[in-house]
Amino acid sequence: MLDQKAWQVTAGSAVLGLAVAAGAIAIAGPWDGGQRTAEKTWAAGQDRTGSGAHPGAPAPARAPKPAPSAGPVLTALGGDPDDSGGSDDSGGSGDSDASNNSGTTADSAHDAGTSGRGSHTGTRAEAGEAPMNLAKTLGPLLGRPALGKVTAASVVDVESGRQLYGKNAARPMTPASTVKLATMTAALSALGPGHRIPTTVVAGRGDRHITLVGGGDPSLDAQALGRLADSTARALKAKGVRKVALGYDVSLYSGPRQHPIGPNDNIAPVVALTLNEGRLDKTTSGPAPRSGDPAGAAAEEFVRQLRARGITATKAAAPAKAPKGARRLAVSWSAPVSDLIERALTESDNDIAEAMARQTALAEHLPASFAGGAKAVKQRLTKLGMPLAGTVLTDGSGLNRKDKVTAGLLTSLLTRDGDPDHPELRPVLTGLPVAGFTGTLVDRYTGPGQAPAEGLIRAKTGTLTGVNTLAGTVVDANGRLLAFAFMADATASPTEAEQALDQASAALLP
Repeated sequence: MLDQKAWQVTAGSAVLGLAVAAGAIAIAGPWDGGQRTAEKTWAAGQDRTGSGAHPGAPAPARAPKPAPSAGPVLTALGGDPDDSGGSDDSGGSGDSDASNNSGTTADSAHDAGTSGRGSHTGTRAEAGEAPMNLAKTLGPLLGRPALGKVTAASVVDVESGRQLYGKNAARPMTPASTVKLATMTAALSALGPGHRIPTTVVAGRGDRHITLVGGGDPSLDAQALGRLADSTARALKAKGVRKVALGYDVSLYSGPRQHPIGPNDNIAPVVALTLNEGRLDKTTSGPAPRSGDPAGAAAEEFVRQLRARGITATKAAAPAKAPKGARRLAVSWSAPVSDLIERALTESDNDIAEAMARQTALAEHLPASFAGGAKAVKQRLTKLGMPLAGTVLTDGSGLNRKDKVTAGLLTSLLTRDGDPDHPELRPVLTGLPVAGFTGTLVDRYTGPGQAPAEGLIRAKTGTLTGVNTLAGTVVDANGRLLAFAFMADATASPTEAEQALDQASAALLP
């Protein structure tokens, strides 16, 4: 689940007492799943002017029940506010070259996978009308030295799919964590927003040998493991068993466990069984020391939990597959995939991202590995009609510099995620961090000369050494929801690059 602050102010496009709040909220997202309801209630009690610090507020007494799926984001653009998709609500435990069309506003419709949808009416601009002279506005901002040697950009009208501005929009570049937009869109397409991931305990050989079977739940924590231990202990005691040997099975995933970047505080070894993302401290997001053997550590904790419930257990020395014909004793279910994806995007959670790539691979009947996950994501995006020319995917998180995507692909993904015909993809938009309030944007848009943007921009960040990217949504002066993607390479200062990207996206505001 999200941490206290994220529960208080989970994604809204324009919130907290700003003059344009009502219209922007209608366009950007519903107050669903308790998350945005909590944000709206908290916002109503604040004396908010759009600047300065935002004081904390008490968290809800308990985390809201996960939504069956994220609701429609584009209500004001023709979406059905009652169409939220379905979900299993039972159980649950609940970051090559192409042509350079530099600085030009598009003259023809850009196929972002949304052609043929509704038309603008009322106060919104017509489909062929740019909200401003974007070439004149964005050109100087994206040409700043802080953004390095090469920049790419795409700005698209989400309703029509029309590209309003492009600069190197078809040039593949390193996306860093903005590649999570591709991973999460593919996962939702393959799995559905209500899918839950199991962690099971099975018994064989007279119930005295049990196996903890990892299903790949990246959110498994001590509380969920404790509930699993409760169910397991009850089942064993009902059969008169109080002493067991515990094995653990991680065979669902294959290939290398270690990300190609090597041991790193940003990600644990990717295995099908992990507890608290392998964190060795009490953090729930961001970098942290990680266990070198997350599966073994999870099994050891399960042994302790069983012993605390009156079951004497000993752990196997190494993982092994559960015996054929083993009978299920107990199961723990993750929160819905929609919740996991919102959390992953808000906090740029690499562990969840890699898990989502592997779950997509399983759904596509491919090996649940780095390579299999990357192939599965591309397969799903192909089915969604995404422009994949030049795309290279090697992981689900964006930590690998070999990943390459285009700015045009990023805006196409965001456009498809807002398509009323694909409500199952909405958690990608609702999970985007909110400028000045949540996740990786909580401290952004505060640099010198920054126009007020708090609560008005939702965007996924991407940061590697020398690489800075930003892709998200904003409502323009004509009431249009725009998707934007800005990519920069060979940046010298991440702070200066981030401020430049923030200024470029803020320039799209009214």
